[in-house]
Amino acid sequence: MTGYGGKQERRIRRHRRIRKRIVGSAVCPRLCVFRSARHIYAQIIDDEQGKTLAAASTLSIEIREKGQTGNKTAAARLVGELLASKALAAHISRVVFDRGGFKFHGRVKALAAGLGEKGVRI
Repeated sequence: MTGYGGKQERRIRRHRRIRKRIVGSAVCPRLCVFRSARHIYAQIIDDEQGKTLAAASTLSIEIREKGQTGNKTAAARLVGELLASKALAAHISRVVFDRGGFKFHGRVKALAAGLGEKGVRI
């Protein structure tokens, strides 16, 4: 019996389907999210030029300096807030959300909420 691959392979297939439709531009760049077991990473990307305009993760110095962030969901919210402040400094007020094949739930949703709280429209 042939299966559809493991969890990671299915996530990558979902991400490929999503990427066919989502393209970031200079006016409305793409917010790309990657979630590992321990950390969460987010980048704002201009796909036309192939450049990262802003990035943040739980490994960022700004997040680490805050010390104990609580659980991983609270840390993801802080990453969203940090990325929003970097985006607003770069005059980015609107992004297209690329969830990377992950469910819009838990840490991914918390990151989006943190971004929205600071004024970046998704």
